[in-house]
Amino acid sequence: MIEFSPFTHGHDGERLSGVHGDDGGGPDAPTAVLLHGAGNGSTRRLLPLLEEFVARGCRGLAFDFSGHGDSTGRLAESSLKRRFEQAVAVIEARTPANGPLVLVGFSMSGQTVADLARHYRRRVAAMGLCAPALYAAEAWPLPFGDGAGRFTEILRTPGSWRAAPALEVLRTYPGRAVLAVPGSDSVIPAEVTEAVAAALAANAAFNRFDLPGAEHRLGLWFRDHAEDRRRFVDAVLADMV
Repeated sequence: MIEFSPFTHGHDGERLSGVHGDDGGGPDAPTAVLLHGAGNGSTRRLLPLLEEFVARGCRGLAFDFSGHGDSTGRLAESSLKRRFEQAVAVIEARTPANGPLVLVGFSMSGQTVADLARHYRRRVAAMGLCAPALYAAEAWPLPFGDGAGRFTEILRTPGSWRAAPALEVLRTYPGRAVLAVPGSDSVIPAEVTEAVAAALAANAAFNRFDLPGAEHRLGLWFRDHAEDRRRFVDAVLADMV
């Protein structure tokens, strides 16, 4: 079993908790950055997947966003903007400068992967989007709140995701991209998934990775299904390591 080293990183008044490690990869090895989803998501359930990336020669990095897992903060005070800023802060602190990145995001963190791809551009060598969500631009800076605020109101507006800036980022992304799609998803509408697939197919080296027996929480699925976990990592890292 690969041993990861825990760390904490201070950012914007919060203490972010995470893990990092490698298995002796070379100086040019990519760093696989795994980003959990919303709700009760945390790094803990992603550790078997992170181990799989490290076993293939990647560095591994994952952390709990504020309000999740072992990090401080309140989830209601977080936002998509803050999640992006936290991810940048941890990546800058814990990865080699200008080193290649493999970004893997679950559900809400599909948005964060798109934000990071726009920010890091050519540094992003591959991405894995696992049942990703899309959000309207006006939702990005808003606090999540308690389920009754403006953020939730935008999410519940039919079709608000159609003009999501993330779609344009994905359309112009030129690297490797894998979209993991569960057979049954009660959270992400099928039309959102198809829009993401169409955007990635425009320029990326794109692979759709269907998981017929899975539901929305793909972090749990990959934790419990070793063969699917290996096949997913194979797809994301094809021709890289």
